Amino acid sequence: MVAIQPHGGERPPKLVVEELCKRYGATTALEASSLSVGEGEFLTLLGPSGSGKTTLLQLICGLVEASEGRVIIDGRDQSRTPVHQRDIGLVFQHYALFPHLTVAENIAFPLKMRGRAAAEITRRVTDTLEMVHLGHLAQRFPRELSGGQQQRVALARCFVYQPSIILMDEPLGALDKKLREHMQIEIKRLHRESGATIVYVTHDQEEALALSDRICLMNHAKIEQLGTPREIYERPRTAFAADFIGLSNIFRGTATANGSLETAHGLFALPDGARCDNGKGALVIRPEHLHLGAGAGNSVAGTVSEIVYAGSETRIIAKLGDGAALVLRLGPGETVPGLDERIVAGWQRDKAVLVP
Repeated sequence: MVAIQPHGGERPPKLVVEELCKRYGATTALEASSLSVGEGEFLTLLGPSGSGKTTLLQLICGLVEASEGRVIIDGRDQSRTPVHQRDIGLVFQHYALFPHLTVAENIAFPLKMRGRAAAEITRRVTDTLEMVHLGHLAQRFPRELSGGQQQRVALARCFVYQPSIILMDEPLGALDKKLREHMQIEIKRLHRESGATIVYVTHDQEEALALSDRICLMNHAKIEQLGTPREIYERPRTAFAADFIGLSNIFRGTATANGSLETAHGLFALPDGARCDNGKGALVIRPEHLHLGAGAGNSVAGTVSEIVYAGSETRIIAKLGDGAALVLRLGPGETVPGLDERIVAGWQRDKAVLVP
């Protein structure tokens, strides 16, 4: 069971999930989970396949019926409300555009289905086309558009009728890396300009960090950690969170009486105030916090096994004595060691994070 997590800032709650659970016979797809999403917030459900993120999204929109718990939208219990009556917009990985309709007609479709007046439909479609920068393509058919343009039409079709909440399930999964990064910027802009409340599903950690006000990290059908991208990256609460979000070096060990952690790679000083539960713990050090040479008493030795140049940084992968990998990030101008060179990498004790 996970307690309700407060939404970001002072936003009033738009969506509240209370002890929501889904079971299929003996299999639990989502353990009892609770969270609150603020008005206009961008919350990302992040996690590996099978972590429960898509199940949670489907429970929120009503595509799947909950075994237990409640879904509250704008203060009203919507747990038994049919999906088409929840005032929720859906955007999926596959665009699902009508091939026989033009771009403008695709975007107008949800408004026509809701019986809106012709003048209102024309105005809203025109405004939304401009918002997604597709006004010049209004009379084209989906087959005449690129993948990125089709995805923008799918987004516009959802934004045009101003649903209470917009749910997105891996909407950029079918795009190549460069187009995906471009569309991330487009989604951020659309979110900012529309003020929509968005719940977004992805397994891509970089995408989650780039888009989100907050991230709900999921693992084994439950919420692992919920917080801002900075909080989850800089202060992970578990080894899974540290390992899944970004690159991490993790040293597991046993606490000693003098405030250190005894590991297979040496005795390391713990951050000030850190305590190990049950005498066990793991130190997490991000690659950018490691530097060549001993530092603040914490250091490990290894042999460079890989050098990866990535433009703004050079990534060094060193093999430790037991075969484990150590990852360092070196910035422009820093001296890069050679392949097979023996190195010592150190870190300041307050740059590490202790997790269970």
